Amino acid sequence: MTVLTDVDGLDEAAAAAELADLAAALGQANHAYHTNDSPDITDAEYDALKRRNAAIEARFPHLKREDSPSEKVGAPVAEGFGKVTHAVAMLSLSNAFDDTDINEFDGRVRKYLGLGSDVAVNYTAEPKIDGLSLSLRYEKGRLVQAATRGDGAVGENVTANALTIADVPAKLERAPELLEVRGEVYMSHADFEALNRRQLEAGAKTFANPRNAAAGSLRQLDSDITKSRPLRFFAYAWGALSDPLADTQMGAIERLRALGLSTNPLTSLCAGPAELVAHYRTIEEQRATLGYDIDGVVYKVDDLALQERLGFRSTTPRWAIAHKFPAELAWTRLESIDVQVGRTGALSPVARLMPVTVGGVTVSNATLHNEDYIAGSDSKGQTIRDGKDIRVGDWVQVYRAGDVIPKVADVDLKKRPPDAVPYVFPETCPECDSLAVREPGDAVRRCTGGLICPAQAVEKLKHFVSRAAFDIEGLGAKQVEQFYADTWIKEPADIFFLRQRFGSGLQQLKNREGWGEKSANNLFDAIDEKRTISLSRLIFSLGIRHVGEAASNMIARHYGSWERFDAAMQSVGESGSSAWEDLIGIDGVGGVMAQSLTQAFAQQAERASIDRLVAELSIQPVERPTTAGSPVAGKTVVFTGTLEKMTRAEAKARAERLGAKVSGSVSSKTDLVIAGPGAGSKAKKAAELGVDVIDEDSWLALIASK
Repeated sequence: MTVLTDVDGLDEAAAAAELADLAAALGQANHAYHTNDSPDITDAEYDALKRRNAAIEARFPHLKREDSPSEKVGAPVAEGFGKVTHAVAMLSLSNAFDDTDINEFDGRVRKYLGLGSDVAVNYTAEPKIDGLSLSLRYEKGRLVQAATRGDGAVGENVTANALTIADVPAKLERAPELLEVRGEVYMSHADFEALNRRQLEAGAKTFANPRNAAAGSLRQLDSDITKSRPLRFFAYAWGALSDPLADTQMGAIERLRALGLSTNPLTSLCAGPAELVAHYRTIEEQRATLGYDIDGVVYKVDDLALQERLGFRSTTPRWAIAHKFPAELAWTRLESIDVQVGRTGALSPVARLMPVTVGGVTVSNATLHNEDYIAGSDSKGQTIRDGKDIRVGDWVQVYRAGDVIPKVADVDLKKRPPDAVPYVFPETCPECDSLAVREPGDAVRRCTGGLICPAQAVEKLKHFVSRAAFDIEGLGAKQVEQFYADTWIKEPADIFFLRQRFGSGLQQLKNREGWGEKSANNLFDAIDEKRTISLSRLIFSLGIRHVGEAASNMIARHYGSWERFDAAMQSVGESGSSAWEDLIGIDGVGGVMAQSLTQAFAQQAERASIDRLVAELSIQPVERPTTAGSPVAGKTVVFTGTLEKMTRAEAKARAERLGAKVSGSVSSKTDLVIAGPGAGSKAKKAAELGVDVIDEDSWLALIASK
């Protein structure tokens, strides 16, 4: 899987700006698709937006927005329908786009469950219907409510309309007392064509595709209109249940079929990734002759007990994934290569292309990742594209399946101009002419100019005012660029002197386009409001390489106050100090991140800049959360050795839910060590320090009732 490397050269300010654009674009697309039943972009384009958003969030987790599309399912219900709160949320699925993704999915499942390669994990594979999700609630065998997915938590009450669908029984025999059936409403190709003919004859609006027709038909306020439309329904899952349907996914599907519900005959049981991909190929070959639209194949862990253990992320289950069909490719000419400089000094090459349409979108730029990618190898020296390098003037293949910013996937050597020369990656910064170096093990070359590099300075300031940092209303990327160009701000502390700089006259600022006395005073007030800031936001705002939002939260919780954190950063390099061990002992903070932190505070210029900023702030200490009744709330615990009854990931998640802090190393501040077979140095150190050590059974007994 190559999605994450597609954003390796993206700096944080550009990433934050792109995430904002993606949130707006996906919000509009969801509204058009789910609420208006009139999508304004293709499925491939939507998948590209979602995948790009996920890739950026994975690369920069600290930039994840409160309105992140990855935390949303569907769209709010439209006016005119009653609202239905789902007893069990109707979640979406994460996507896969190639065979490697499927192997990684299987690997994640096995890793989370602690299963070796010798243990069989079966999956079901079924066509992913391109329709409208519907939930049918049966009580004592009678359909009492039907609801669309909506935003996943609240849907629209379409009971009267659902009862007009031939595949939706009004009554089920021998069903559990409570049964919520989940499935997809769709329209066949033949019925869609016949409907559009009737619409034309009647002078009415025609539909763009069967999915739009199905969704628009189900969501009619007049159920007689729905009744006149040829809708179908496939059942593939369930929500609330009074009694289990079966022990396996396949068994449950067979039970739904036995109850009289329509299920997809292409659903198959597969033993591992190879069989999943083989069934995907079989379905892909039949796609054109199925008579209805599908856009991929859905895989689910078959054992329902394992599904229960795997659980859910915020909007997707860990035990399922949708293997989407590929989007389009296109060929065009590479006209030039530009190099952009980011906040951390990363030099990122961008391909400027002769505009070409790919998947319905005009593309003129593409990422080239880094200098190795251009040369035809990855960062480890392994050959990619059969070793073909990329040169200005080449005809290149552009691929958009999972990327808003496309990537150059291949080169046509037969069309290479005779005067094309290998691209020489710059060894000096194009912004400040400082030396650009590539550290061992790093895929990216970086400018060493630091604060003297205008590109880095501006990007650092953009990061400082970003949503997850100081989030100053009225001071965004555009204003930062303007104020920097005018030499009004050169470092974060300067922001808090803007009111003082302009005084009461404001004439300098008012002379700039878009500014008046009221807007200027509003900005100064917004800046003053942010003089009080949380410790985690402050740490994140400093823009220290490798220290994202999640890491900033962990570091803030560990130290509790700026004074303790600052003292630790000053003493971490002292001979014989335990500060370094304490820092890398924070769960989630490794040597690379710790080194980046300490280097930032050790650099005289950067340290002075931080001190000037802190002098203008009131930094709020972290309130220690407690969990009432938890035997481990507020305690620091360490897991070591092999856990036999749950995986390390499960154990850590359980401990944190109970209010414990999970550390990666043992120290005098450790309260409890849970040691499994093979526990070594950590258990020994705990004994030396007098820290309580218990086995896994004792740990489970301790938290059994919580």
